[in-house]
Amino acid sequence: MSYYKIKDLENYFKMYKKSVREPRKFWDRIADEQFTWYQKWDKVFEFDMQEAQFKWFVNAKVNITKNCIDRHLNKRGNKTALIFEPNNPEEAAQHISYNQLYAEVSKMANVLEEQGIQKGDRVCIYLPMIPELAYAVLACARIGAIHSVVFAGFSSSA
Repeated sequence: MSYYKIKDLENYFKMYKKSVREPRKFWDRIADEQFTWYQKWDKVFEFDMQEAQFKWFVNAKVNITKNCIDRHLNKRGNKTALIFEPNNPEEAAQHISYNQLYAEVSKMANVLEEQGIQKGDRVCIYLPMIPELAYAVLACARIGAIHSVVFAGFSSSA
């Protein structure tokens, strides 16, 4: 895993050259070592330069929330996953652990599903920059819904 950590600019250029020289091998290794997959890919990369079509990890199945949250629960469950800094400097920052994040995202995913939201549905989220916004976005990703965030800072009073 540490093989792919960029330590300095020299290391970056070395990794970049590998990625350009052998992109399939390079990205196959990163994807295999760094992510949890439901189904592995048939091909790492496929393209048609004439049609300008590019496909990565053909036929693979992954859920980003499994990689962002779930896979960290055993070893890092009580460690901080998110830090929320409120606008008011008088208020303390909130440190949200992986366990808390998992619980809140799961609750929100259940709420969405109870409302009939399912994979492929569109969800528009109108919330300020609060932890619940992250929970809602991640809940959409967990169930496969497409989300769009309407930033509350664009309101008429703002």
